[in-house]
Amino acid sequence: MRSKVIIDTNGLMIPGQFGIDIFSELQQLGFFSYIVPSASVKELEKIVSTGRGKDRTAAKIALSLLDRCTIIDRNGYADDIIIDLAVGMDAAVLTNDTELKKRLCSKGVTNVYLRDRTRLSI
Repeated sequence: MRSKVIIDTNGLMIPGQFGIDIFSELQQLGFFSYIVPSASVKELEKIVSTGRGKDRTAAKIALSLLDRCTIIDRNGYADDIIIDLAVGMDAAVLTNDTELKKRLCSKGVTNVYLRDRTRLSI
């Protein structure tokens, strides 16, 4: 079982949107190392400054969770960075982004996603 997981922007927003503790869920699935690309951090900061309502609150919660993650500084498009990191580090990815899931699948990357809005699944 792989122990590293890369968490994308919408993965980090799950706790704020659905009230799920992604870290305890990820640990149950065997992941103990959490990686976030700096591009996702920038996306969250943008949502906090320009978003409203639930998305803004979820993004604020997501930013508060980053102290439990390793942030990797890479410039470029977040999805491309996530794919490169996942393949290079042999890591899984937590995302609900359908397009990104398809791209990850084609590269043989394990995808962790929100199932039934209540838990994470592989």
